[in-house]
Amino acid sequence: MTDIRPWPDVAPALVEVAARRAPADMVIRNCAWVNVHSREVIPGTDIAIKSGRFAYCGPDAGPMIGPDTRVIEAGGRFLIPGLCDGHMHVESGMLTVGQFARAVIPHGTTTMFVDPHEVANVLGLQGVRLMHDEARIQPINVYVQMPSCAPSAPGLETTGAELGPADVAEAMLWPNIIGLGEMMNYPAVVAGDASMLGEIAATQRAGKVVGGHYASPDLTDFPAYVAAGPADDHEGTRESDAIARVRQGMRAMLRLGSAWYDVKAQITAVTEKGLDPRNFVLCTDDCHSGTLVNEGHMNRVVRHAIACGLDPLVALQMATINTATHFGLERELGSITPGRRADCVLTSDLVTLPIETVIARGEIVAEGGVCLVPPTSFAWPEASRRTVNMARDLDAADFEIAAPAGANRVRARVIGVVENQAPTKALEAELEVTDGLVEGDAAADICQIALVERHRATGQVTNGFVSGFRYAVPCAVASTVAHDSHHMIVVGTSRADMALAANHLRALGGGVTVWREGRELASVPLPIAGLMSDAAPREVAAAAEAMVTAMRDCGCDVNNAYMQHSLLALVVIPELRISDLGLIDVTRFEKTELFVGR
Repeated sequence: MTDIRPWPDVAPALVEVAARRAPADMVIRNCAWVNVHSREVIPGTDIAIKSGRFAYCGPDAGPMIGPDTRVIEAGGRFLIPGLCDGHMHVESGMLTVGQFARAVIPHGTTTMFVDPHEVANVLGLQGVRLMHDEARIQPINVYVQMPSCAPSAPGLETTGAELGPADVAEAMLWPNIIGLGEMMNYPAVVAGDASMLGEIAATQRAGKVVGGHYASPDLTDFPAYVAAGPADDHEGTRESDAIARVRQGMRAMLRLGSAWYDVKAQITAVTEKGLDPRNFVLCTDDCHSGTLVNEGHMNRVVRHAIACGLDPLVALQMATINTATHFGLERELGSITPGRRADCVLTSDLVTLPIETVIARGEIVAEGGVCLVPPTSFAWPEASRRTVNMARDLDAADFEIAAPAGANRVRARVIGVVENQAPTKALEAELEVTDGLVEGDAAADICQIALVERHRATGQVTNGFVSGFRYAVPCAVASTVAHDSHHMIVVGTSRADMALAANHLRALGGGVTVWREGRELASVPLPIAGLMSDAAPREVAAAAEAMVTAMRDCGCDVNNAYMQHSLLALVVIPELRISDLGLIDVTRFEKTELFVGR
């Protein structure tokens, strides 16, 4: 890894190079310089790099070439700033920080702003510190946001660990903490909750950025939420959401993850309504390893935004300088200008955006889609690999749902999955009762869902119903990735398979597994906190792809259905979710009964 020294410390060396008195470490000749400050392309430009930073951007760096200077002939290709992801969760990639970095570097990502609240909900402040420390040793810029909500909704779920204002204040002193992660408990903020406002205050007093997360489509309370201090929001799904964010002085973060397709509906705020694009930031939020390896990362988001009608240069601004400016780092990264970190990408086309050469801190880190830097060495402690704490193995009876006494049919609440979006629908359905047990209805696309407690070995199983996966055979899918409390979520049409899947994850120490008619079809072991693997990205991606294929073989043709599965316990996004405490009505932020009228 090339350690980056502060600009003031290397300014004398940069001046010597730019003044033609000393050779550069690297010179990129004859590129089309994409300047995101002026929003223009300047052909025939040379770029000189010294001490990991840009020293000169102009027509002729020939005099700066010495005997040891590395020269890259751009041949007129475009040189764009390294891409920045303004909001994301490493854990969703199923990879550790180091392996995630190796997965995205070939796609041109050189800066990430990560919120490790998944690990925080399992391992607490110590888990956040481990993510922070691993982030610091990467060959690209990985800034960490201190998780704000563990639990995300107190009183509605039980997490493996809890964080509060004192933890936030402590973390603000760590060298790589850039701000506060998404403040998901928006009802508490609006209600003036002292703990949530205390976390925001600790962040603001440290001079750092507060991340937002206002997931309600009802914007009545939105101004009160903004008044508390959140500075950005990625939960918009409509044009009106993006407009509301920007009008209230926030940055609207538009996300394209593995399953969240929220750019197209909101980008019209810029392309049609003409809002100032400086206040829009592109991000991924959640991408699993299969997407990262096979489709891309921020390059995928930029290409998508362009396909939605956005000017390519504006799209690049939203993935570079806008992001850097938002986090107070405009003078450090996000553009190809003197003094900034030498993070840049050579590409032959600004629309299709092939990532041909990636440079980070003045070193070539990827070429032709191949990562050239070795994995960083970081040891996760053994305690982080023993987090699936179930009281016992389960059997089919644990997933039985008893009907009210004497009932032949019941009206049940059903979680409705919405393809390509994070929100769910609160549905109701008439279900049959057989031998006193309520059954799902495969013909109506209703199967069972269960949350298995895995932090404190209580042995508790919470059962309910879900629709939208279209499973057509006896099967089950289980995952210890279950935002945000990360218990175990099991979805299935066969109670026997649900038990087998749950027990298999207990034995693996966490992950995702698909079972059909008594046999395992695919598994993704995630031994670290039940969320991540330290295996190579392609190995994890291959396992994830096999898992997606297995789900499809069971009848599920929903786009990236695993991501939908992983959010079924996310009790801060409407409308209906499941937790270890029961079924949660997220429009009212209160528990509700499984059967209507009970």
